[in-house]
Amino acid sequence: MEITEVKVYPAKESGRLKAYATIVFDSSFIIRDLKVIEGNKGYFVSMPSRKRKDGTFRDIVHPLNSDTRSSIENLVIEEFKKVMGEV
Repeated sequence: MEITEVKVYPAKESGRLKAYATIVFDSSFIIRDLKVIEGNKGYFVSMPSRKRKDGTFRDIVHPLNSDTRSSIENLVIEEFKKVMGEV
C-alpha cells in the first residue's frame, strides 16, 4: 500500500496539538483526524482515537508494524513543516 495524498490542517488552538492530518492510501482509502503533536523530542503523529467509557482512549486505526508507522509519521510531519513554512 502506498500513501498517495497527505493534507495537513493547522490547529487553531495553541498548545502541544499543532495540526490535524488526513492521509489517503492507493487513492482509495482515507484516514482522517491524525494529530501532529509537539513532544519533548520533536513532532510525532497520533492516530485517531475514541474515548472509552472508563475514560481511557483507544486508537480507531493504527499501523501494525513500525515501518508503516515511520512512513506515515515521516510523510505527515514533512507536509506539516511545508504548510507551516518550516522547510
